[in-house]
Order: sequence, then C-alpha cells, then structure tokens
Amino acid sequence: MRIAIIGAGGVGGYYGALLARGGHDVTLLARGEHLDAIRQNGIMIKDHDTTFSVPVNATDRADDLRGADWAMLAVKSYSVPELTDVLAMLAKDGVAIVPILNGVTTAQNLEAAGVPRAQILGATTIMNAHKTAPGVIERLSRKERFVVGELDGTMSRRAEAIAAAMQSAGGESLATREIVLELWQKFNMLCACAAACGMARSDLGTIRDTELGRLLIERAVREIAAVARAKHVPIPSTQEEDALARIAALPASLKPSFVLDVERGGPTELDVLSGAVSRFGREMGVPTPVHDTAAAVLARV
Repeated sequence: MRIAIIGAGGVGGYYGALLARGGHDVTLLARGEHLDAIRQNGIMIKDHDTTFSVPVNATDRADDLRGADWAMLAVKSYSVPELTDVLAMLAKDGVAIVPILNGVTTAQNLEAAGVPRAQILGATTIMNAHKTAPGVIERLSRKERFVVGELDGTMSRRAEAIAAAMQSAGGESLATREIVLELWQKFNMLCACAAACGMARSDLGTIRDTELGRLLIERAVREIAAVARAKHVPIPSTQEEDALARIAALPASLKPSFVLDVERGGPTELDVLSGAVSRFGREMGVPTPVHDTAAAVLARV
C-alpha cells in the first residue's frame, strides 16, 4: 500500500519505519533536522535490546503525499490546525485520513475544518515511543495495539486493508465496528491520568500510590464514564473498574506526554482532554469537578 505518515515523531516515526520495513510504500511528512536525518540515514529505531535502521521516504512538501491509499495523522492535537489544508486536499483526492490523536473530538474538529467526513476513519493506538534525536525513535513499550474502524459503525474494506497493513508491520492490529467505544475507553484511562499527573506535576506512581491520589484518579475516571453514558456512548457497566484496573497495571515511572508538555511550558492537549470533559459535563448536565479543576488550573501554566 501507499501510505502517508503526517507527523514523524515517536509514534508516527515508529509506525512509518515498521510499515516501510514491511514492504509498504511509505512517505513521511517531516521538517528541519529530523527530515534531513531521515533523508540521509533513514529512521533508527531503538527497541529495548535491538537497534535497527530503516530507509524511508521523507518530504516537507504536502504534494508529495498525493496518491496515497491512506494517511496516518500522528501529531499532537494542537498541531492539527496547521495541517487541515493538507488533510482536506488529500481527503478530496480520495485519501482515507486515519488520525491516531488523543481525545474523542478529532473527527468532529477535522470535519469542521473542511475535511470530508466520509474520508475520516476512527483509529487509536496504545504504544509508547519518543523521538530522542533527529532521525532516532526509541520504543519504550513492550507491545502495541492499533485499532481502526468506520465512524458509522460499519465494516469496510478500507478499514480491513489498513488493519492488515498495520498487522504486517508487527504488533496487534484489528478493524472494528466499535471504534467509537475504543476511542472512549482509551480516553477514559488516558485523560484521568493526564489530569491527575498534570495537576501533581508527577509521574503516575507518585500520585497513584497514595490514598488521596488514588481517590483523585478514581473520581476522574468516574466523571469521564458518566459523561460518556450521558452522550449515549455504549460503554460497558464495568467501564470504571476496567479503566482503574488498567491504570493500576501501568508502570509507576510512566509520565503522560501531557505532563511532559506542561513541563516544557509549550502548548498542551488540555482542550481535548480535561477541557473536553468539562465542556461535555456542562452540556449534558453531568458534574465533572475534577476535570473542571484540571481545566482551570492547567490552563494557567
């Protein structure tokens, strides 16, 4: 398949390298020193005990992405506005847009920016990788999971083809009719951790392994689940317990990328995380005091 990767950082760079190594025609949209390094040496993947390099096409010209079968959007949500013209151009050419962003509002935001909804799929991934130097990606997680599906709940050949391509690159990958549920289940865990760790400016263990910290995380999880039910998202009755069990199993040293952004003092994804929960709560009449507080406090950093 011909695949465009928009965002060549940790996640996009890692998946782009694996897809290229798997025989797919991959082009990364990158810039600056990262682009130069990829052009000269490919992408180097540091994967626990293994290091390998993969030659990958890279460009800073959006027109070079035309003709792709699908485009993975792998940037932070605050970078999307500068890319909407590129995404709209590709979508109108028939390219399927596959965003793997945090949050549950991506498709709505892309459509509002002029990207045809029919060309947007839902997708989510659970993995941890970071760009550590130009052209160098370090994978921290031991495994990853990629899920893709049509937002209207149907099963399509393009979703199945995308899942098959990702499966060929390694790791767990599947196409689903329940991508909206998948997005909310990840959101439930990720957003609760981001809110608690962000307010504490800490890794997960520092806040989770105290009595009041666990209570804060539990309340954050339950607020998100309550909002989801009010919005008629078909989450299971065990959603809260499932999310809390997954959070309990995460390594204590984990520091959400949201916290890293807060510490750097640059833009953050607050608007699509606790900010979104707070807005949803007001719209649906659901109390969300933890996320209201996180949205108010963290907007000032």
